[in-house]
Amino acid sequence: MAAFPNVNSDSGLKKLDEHLLTRSYITGYQASKDDITVFTALAKPPTSQYVNASRWYNHINALLRISGVSAEGSGVIVEGSAPVAEEAVATPPAADSKDAADEEDDDDVDLFGEETEEEKKAAEERAASVKASTKKKESGKSSVLIDIKPWDDETDMKKLEEAVRSIQMEGLFWGASKLVPVGYGIKKLQIMCTIVDDLVSVDTMIEEQLTVEPINEFVQSCDIVAFNKICEFH
Repeated sequence: MAAFPNVNSDSGLKKLDEHLLTRSYITGYQASKDDITVFTALAKPPTSQYVNASRWYNHINALLRISGVSAEGSGVIVEGSAPVAEEAVATPPAADSKDAADEEDDDDVDLFGEETEEEKKAAEERAASVKASTKKKESGKSSVLIDIKPWDDETDMKKLEEAVRSIQMEGLFWGASKLVPVGYGIKKLQIMCTIVDDLVSVDTMIEEQLTVEPINEFVQSCDIVAFNKICEFH
């Protein structure tokens, strides 16, 4: 069992420093309750004058912050020191680590504040970019009325309309529709759609989607009946 005089006196610190000259811990080969007993007996960290004691103190302080100390140890007596409490094994004493803890807390707060400002700035930049992009993309909207003619009177107009509405793209919004007689029992589909001008080309949609496979199984031809600009963004 190790024994030390008052470790807050010069003689006690000298004895502790000499004891730790060839040891990493007060007793044994791992941090234990014996280290905590001596640690809590110290009123403040040893100065750099006591190299070994200072090294040991910082190591134990770090262990307490990170993982705690659970080993029992073989026993130690420190003059004028009370027995170590169980909870002290897992957490550093408030008095001994207060200054260091306060310093770390201050650092954490500062760092967190800097990150928050950076994140806020980045978020504002992203929002501005998205807003500018949206404004640019949605430079105008138009309402378009399209006539879609089937091959003959045997064409399933319900399937034809389903095929037309199956065309989906950014900036295209299908609206109301109706069947209009054209003669000889044939009806055409008249359908409204709203487009974002910079995103959708009606001519391209007709040429590349409405009049090609598989939709051309139902569709013979398409004509733009009306094209009206309905909205502009500034």
